[in-house]
Amino acid sequence: TFSAYLLMQAVSTLIYGKLSDLFGRKPVFVFGVSIFLIGSLLCGFATSMVVLIMFRLIQGLGAGAVQPIATTIVGDIYSVEERAKIQGYLSSVWGISSVIGPLLGGLFVQFVSWSWIFWINIPLGIAAIIGVVVFLREDPDKKKREIDYTGALLLLVAVTALMIVSIEGGVGWAWISWPVFALSAVFLVSFLLFVVQEKRVKEPVMPIELWKNPLIACSNLATLTSGMMMIGVSSFLPAFVQGVTEEPPVVAGFTLTTMSIGWPIASTVAGRLVLKLGFRSTALLGTCSLLAGGLFFLFLTEDLGVVWAGSASFLVGIGMGLTSTTFIIAIQSSVDWNRRGIATASNMFMRILGSAVGAAILGGILNGQLKRYFAESGEPFSVDAVNELLDEQLRGELPNETLSLLQDGLTVSLDSVFTGLFVLALVTFAIVLCLPKFNFTKKES
Repeated sequence: TFSAYLLMQAVSTLIYGKLSDLFGRKPVFVFGVSIFLIGSLLCGFATSMVVLIMFRLIQGLGAGAVQPIATTIVGDIYSVEERAKIQGYLSSVWGISSVIGPLLGGLFVQFVSWSWIFWINIPLGIAAIIGVVVFLREDPDKKKREIDYTGALLLLVAVTALMIVSIEGGVGWAWISWPVFALSAVFLVSFLLFVVQEKRVKEPVMPIELWKNPLIACSNLATLTSGMMMIGVSSFLPAFVQGVTEEPPVVAGFTLTTMSIGWPIASTVAGRLVLKLGFRSTALLGTCSLLAGGLFFLFLTEDLGVVWAGSASFLVGIGMGLTSTTFIIAIQSSVDWNRRGIATASNMFMRILGSAVGAAILGGILNGQLKRYFAESGEPFSVDAVNELLDEQLRGELPNETLSLLQDGLTVSLDSVFTGLFVLALVTFAIVLCLPKFNFTKKES
């Protein structure tokens, strides 16, 4: 259900961004949110898991318009100086929502109905549509536009193939298997054809010139690697807290909540820092925080406990807030209105892609290390046996020798994952060092 949503969101994000440059933000936003609300309504009425997955595809198709177009609208209606502050506030909303959302969802499931997890979107979405329709004033170019249908189709195929491989590789399919090879080939061929197509058409879905801009290229690449780091923390820190330190799920949730606390605080501060220090210096501060968080994870042990783990998560949240906000402001300040939608969407897409690819790579590292550890120990355990460590009741039923072996295997394997997080922080820092200096006060788009 999560993968279906993520897949369609990733596939549609870039296309919505380009359409908003062609036809204006308002109609594209209203269309995308409407599809999202229809999908949300249908999800609440789902009668089986298969049906729910189908409706999640519809919901994800609409979701591709929500964040990039909302962020682009902010870039349109504010001056650069105002934009720096407002984008910080907007970015903080996502961090706050990531704390409130799961809590609210839990309350709905326990006291009302699971359907309201989806239906709560409807009044909020309707309010957003009304607000945009009534208050947003824009005057897009009325001349006839050429839509690059071929490019959009090739992009759709390429991104779909890549996302399916990232989501299912090492989980539903072995990495060395014909579905992975086949879809990887589909991705490579369709992506190469997409690049050729974009170079020859007048209105490309993804203008190649955008990626020739060092500021945009560096921002997007750093967003990719930091997105990989973020999903690594979200996916594997709870496994450490529950499986290794034997803390309950609520404590594991606390260690993740600290990241969601650090993110909105840093996002709000980032807008002000950009005005004082500039894009590059603010982004470097953010990557220094990511590096500090990566170091905390590198030295994380059972003895250091949840406070150390929560501190590491908080530092990563600070780094994500400072960098993500700065990248968006920098990208939007380096392009004009006709490219702002696709430029913003490209950054959002790279974060989604980073999450999918990061989960695949770091998950592969974890599974590979577990298999190696069990093989060397001579015990016939499967990787799935480690899941028993995450259930307090099942963990209590394990013999001490088995419990010790499984925990040692998980500890060794997570050490490799946390080393990967530190490497990703280093790579992000190196990319940001290549970020060109850009004086936004001299360029108003």
